[in-house]
Amino acid sequence: MNYTEHRPTLIEKENIRGLKFNYGKGIDQSDNLRLKLDRAMRLGNALHSKVKIYFEDKEMIYVVETTIWAVGDRNIVLKQGITIPIASIHDVEYL
Repeated sequence: MNYTEHRPTLIEKENIRGLKFNYGKGIDQSDNLRLKLDRAMRLGNALHSKVKIYFEDKEMIYVVETTIWAVGDRNIVLKQGITIPIASIHDVEYL
């Protein structure tokens, strides 16, 4: 799936916990995405800046507007300990 070809569904971050993610190979990741995630985390922690995160689960493509609090090796962490696998993320847009 590609978020530029399919209109993403807006989701509230609280509803992300109920999604079923593919934990296999995932989306081809670039160094550019990792840099965007790291920058979004720094802006979120320093300025509480929100971003749009385009990601997919097993069924759909979603977009969420939120703050990224931490970036790990495999997941990003949002408020309330909500996580999204990095392998499921298509892109990040700064707001």
